[in-house]
Amino acid sequence: MKTENSHDLLRSALAGEGFLLFDGAMGTQLQERGLAAGELPELLCLSNPQEVTEIHASYVAAGADIVTTNTFGANAAKLGDAATVEEVFSAAVSCARAARPRYVAADIGPTGQLLAPMGPLSFDDAYELFAHQVRAAEAAGADLFVIETMADLAEAKAALLAVKENSQLPAFVTMTFQEDGRTFLGTTPEVAALTLSSLGAAAVGINCSLGPAEVAPLVERMLPWASCPVMVQANAGLPRVENGVTVFDIGPGQYARAVADMLDAGVTIVGGCCGTTPEHIAAERALLIDRRPAPRRVRDCFAVAGPQRLVALEAGQVGVIGERINPTGKRKMKDALRSGNHDHPLAEAIAQERAGAQILDVNAGLPEIDERAVMCRLVSELLSVTTLPLQIDASDPAVIEAAVRSYPGKALINSVNGKAESLAAVLPIAARYGCAVVGLTLDEDGIPATAEGRLAIARRIVAAAEEAGIPRHDVVIDCLAMAASTDQSAPRAILDAIRAVKAELPGVRTVLGVSNISFGLPFRPLVNATFLAAALGAGLDLAIINPGVQRMMDVVSSWRVLSGEDGQARFYVEHYADRSDAAPAPAVSKGAPGEKNAPAPAAAPADPVERARQLVLDGRAAPMADAMAEVLLHHDALFAINEVLVPALDEVGRRFEAGTFFLPQLMASAEAAKAGFETIRSAGVEGAATADKGTVVVCTVKGDIHDIGKNIVRMLLENYGFDVVDLGRDVDPETVVKTVEERHVRLVGLSALMTSTVPAMAETIALLRERAPWCKVVVGGAVLTPEYAQMVGADFYAKDATETARIAGEVLG
Repeated sequence: MKTENSHDLLRSALAGEGFLLFDGAMGTQLQERGLAAGELPELLCLSNPQEVTEIHASYVAAGADIVTTNTFGANAAKLGDAATVEEVFSAAVSCARAARPRYVAADIGPTGQLLAPMGPLSFDDAYELFAHQVRAAEAAGADLFVIETMADLAEAKAALLAVKENSQLPAFVTMTFQEDGRTFLGTTPEVAALTLSSLGAAAVGINCSLGPAEVAPLVERMLPWASCPVMVQANAGLPRVENGVTVFDIGPGQYARAVADMLDAGVTIVGGCCGTTPEHIAAERALLIDRRPAPRRVRDCFAVAGPQRLVALEAGQVGVIGERINPTGKRKMKDALRSGNHDHPLAEAIAQERAGAQILDVNAGLPEIDERAVMCRLVSELLSVTTLPLQIDASDPAVIEAAVRSYPGKALINSVNGKAESLAAVLPIAARYGCAVVGLTLDEDGIPATAEGRLAIARRIVAAAEEAGIPRHDVVIDCLAMAASTDQSAPRAILDAIRAVKAELPGVRTVLGVSNISFGLPFRPLVNATFLAAALGAGLDLAIINPGVQRMMDVVSSWRVLSGEDGQARFYVEHYADRSDAAPAPAVSKGAPGEKNAPAPAAAPADPVERARQLVLDGRAAPMADAMAEVLLHHDALFAINEVLVPALDEVGRRFEAGTFFLPQLMASAEAAKAGFETIRSAGVEGAATADKGTVVVCTVKGDIHDIGKNIVRMLLENYGFDVVDLGRDVDPETVVKTVEERHVRLVGLSALMTSTVPAMAETIALLRERAPWCKVVVGGAVLTPEYAQMVGADFYAKDATETARIAGEVLG
């Protein structure tokens, strides 16, 4: 039974005024007690509750405030027919409660499947799996939720929404990162912290991943962007196997010293993950005695994010929103939205990012289409070719909500206005999903002619937003550019309105669709550029423009020098030093400080060979058939493969290795290459058979039920032109060997996520050596290292899917 003091402890911690101490590892503790490889640890809550309770009790005795239920994988998809979700959570909460902790946290881990478009699981299906767990945990009497070890921001969002919409309990959310500081889908600590705290997580942080020393710099990057407490549960170092036993390198003292530095930086919730023991938790408890939370500054500027990039505007900085993905007045865009072939908007996204846009406006508003379905599909496809955050632009609140619900980041909504019905419909959506929002200065009486009238509406929008729980730095006011051709007093009123908003509503940002000013006038680019310069001088923060118009981007670049944003004019000098008045400067996309910028895709070349290569780099599969057919008019199949597709894929791999391409972009490029291979095959030209690059068998080894990494490898190999035989997960060595023998396969890929299943990998390789000595073996997985690969007798170690594809090309020629 919780006491009033325990309630105070949780409240003070969630307010950032106190500390909370979680428990340590459950999985490795169970392994030490004899958990068999492949056995679902969650079922021990039913079959051996005493042992589970003993582990919980050991952490409570060590000083943990919170114990985490043994339900990491207790979703309906993983449990199958073994037990119901309700049975497992009921038993798990009872086991935890029997240890008499202050709080019981219901543990929710990943589904174990990739979400669409890369995998088979839709966002809604993932949500339902999590909602099922949430309802079961609350019915069982849990005190809070911990959503942990998430690598996919969309999946973390689905789980958090499931808690928010099916429970009143707080939800803590932790992501897991790789050594490069990103999740395997490319999400940074900054993006995760901003997105999840804006969405309403009670705490955000990092778990698993790495040892505490490696996690510390990632936490420091997360702290300024989390508007809630930050938590850390690191591993006790990197695991290794000694005599068949998993050993972790970091002892309690070393672990606590690293945690102390994170506490000094502002972390207030700690605990442990893989390899941590009650001794580690006791060492952390000693750290918290007489310690007070360290002060930290949370950045309260305008910020939005896509799954891989955060864009923030501090005071005095200006941003560019690309306006081109909008059917208004654009025949090709209308045709693309009507037909469902979205290559044109994807090409526009790539071109705008290349030209310097930092956010992309996305509008699918045509009356004759299913706008909601088209918008959701378009957003999903755009995320495979651009890392820029998106502005969801629609007049129908249902369309806005559908798009932002599954958006893996913090979106900007365009728009709300001063009408009561608009405020009531749109602001709750922005608040519920943690979005920033554009407010249009119009109401039931239309657009005011004066700056004072526009300011009055802006005040009303900001007040309503703050009442809805939206901070004013997430509100962007559009003072609405009107055509100077019909009213030459309009430009001055607009500029005065921008000045008034900036002066009277501190913290609020301003935005403007600049090109509206020139409707009806000749030589519109000159008018637009002049007005943009005037608007920037008046205090405009975000310009909605066509970044492909160099004159407009020249104004932005020069303004950044004059305002001091471009420190020492570095960007300007670099890109304009050699420019004559007749030569346009190359524009590049500016990312958030400290982030690498993806190399901008080039415009489509006229040469068919270069065009096909560029389509692979851009991840555009739809035009590939025509491009490759044109290549084959002048070259044979071997040239098309070896001089077009393979070099392009090699460049994609280099960008992935460099951290400028991420898994969604990698998969889109692979799909484009696959379309090229298929065109070569279907053309029936001489040498087309070489497009079939050979067979690879892949599986997760016996005892290991995880297959996300293996699935990524399979999809990438298939898209690179290999024939892949996927044997699934928990595969017996005999099954692997029989498949290799029957097909005379020359390469096998084995995956293992758990250290306890590494011996099964060694057993499989030994059997292959005995009965299929011609076959090479590549191994990979979260726990694998080059040393492990050598220990189990593998020929190759692959740290990711691109390395596996490179090895397959080397082995199969």
